Amino acid sequence: MPRKNKKIEFHKIEITDAGAKGKCVAKAPDGKIIFINNVVPGDVVDVQTFKKRKKFYEASVTKIHRFSDHRIEPSCEYFGSCGGCKWQNMEYSKQLFYKEKEVKNNLEKIGKIKVNELLPIKEAKKKYFYRNKMEFSFSNNRWLSYDEIQSQQQIKERNALGFHIPGMWDKILDINKCWLQEDPSNEIRNKIKEFATKNNIPFFDPKKQKGVLRTLMIRISNIGQIMVIVQFYSATKRQINDILNFIKTSLPKINSLQYVVNSKSNDTIYDQDVICFYGNDYIQEEMEGLKFRINAKSFYQTNSDQAYELYKIVRDFANLGGSELVYDLYTGTGTIAQFISKKAKKVIGVESVEDAIVAAKQNATINKIKNVEFFVGDMKSIFNNDFIKKNGTPKVIITDPPRDGMHKDVIKQILKIVPEKIVYVSCNSATQARDLEILSSKYEIIKSQAIDMFPQTHHVENVVLLKKLKQI
Repeated sequence: MPRKNKKIEFHKIEITDAGAKGKCVAKAPDGKIIFINNVVPGDVVDVQTFKKRKKFYEASVTKIHRFSDHRIEPSCEYFGSCGGCKWQNMEYSKQLFYKEKEVKNNLEKIGKIKVNELLPIKEAKKKYFYRNKMEFSFSNNRWLSYDEIQSQQQIKERNALGFHIPGMWDKILDINKCWLQEDPSNEIRNKIKEFATKNNIPFFDPKKQKGVLRTLMIRISNIGQIMVIVQFYSATKRQINDILNFIKTSLPKINSLQYVVNSKSNDTIYDQDVICFYGNDYIQEEMEGLKFRINAKSFYQTNSDQAYELYKIVRDFANLGGSELVYDLYTGTGTIAQFISKKAKKVIGVESVEDAIVAAKQNATINKIKNVEFFVGDMKSIFNNDFIKKNGTPKVIITDPPRDGMHKDVIKQILKIVPEKIVYVSCNSATQARDLEILSSKYEIIKSQAIDMFPQTHHVENVVLLKKLKQI
């Protein structure tokens, strides 16, 4: 039987901290933790619980008695409805404070490790309009606001092009202006929506699994090149041509216009054929003279400016002298490998996604880098004794795993070959701390530096330098 959660009200509760996943934290009179959205540490509020567990509650605010000194007015009109940018009601200096605090707590409490030097978090210069990639969903049944529902008026216009409402897979919040991607991103999205609505081209119906227009991806590189990818659920050749020709003629700044026809139950395009309708099938990023081609399926750090800062931290931590063999594990499209290649004798990049390795090799050729080599395969399987025997024992390992961290077999192999240095990049300091605890049997944690890749959110990246213990 489903668990029944009796709603409980707590009055004049002070928000004391910022917690995981963008939620803030308070303590209930019974000593349990309360997790609350859309508040700021220092707020004093009344709340009503909607979830009760053994050690915590989840609650929503019913009244604010006192505003925090750190609270600011959100820039975005959709704050509180949209699932992104949950911290934009908190001044930026406090966002950085809590991100640093989270990393430090995870390293100390989860990893149970002592870091010799905790460097200050690298703040972002751009607080808004910093993303180079955005994905929007079409829907024929947009999310209605409370005021719209209460008006009891018939809502005729229900098309939406925007973001999923958190926890509601079939509801899309229509967006007029998003603060995450620079112009002309908003213009592109709004013009496409207006044209499709005016010409009665059906938006996707997620419940009935029918319709024409499904998703829209916009990528804008750091040199201003623009890629637009329209995903159709089902469409006639005429509908496809009508939409794409409109985009081509009315939005001439676009360098790459592509499309996908995907009638699967999910909207991921990574197993689909992407067709180039106009221009190149890629756009280009540049960094210190290096050129990186980005295609529709490419993984690339979504904040170009901060990616550059991140790579500089990695390069500084590695402190290469020119004679080292370096392994770049979870290399992606090989951006870090190529960025540090001038300072190394040779760099070996390993990645499980074949398309990423194809892109890495292509970019290395474009950049005329000859001391890098890339291999594709499941990390825990390919990174074995035979691989090391064939390619050499690395003096330095750089690793940038997914959120789940490194596989235990990968860690085991690292501890077996014991390189002199490890530079560990992570988008999840909790799993990073878990891995560091294991590695600390043979390594000293020299320094750590967080970097803010995603202002207005709770997400934070962290870079750690490990050195082999002298007695090993």
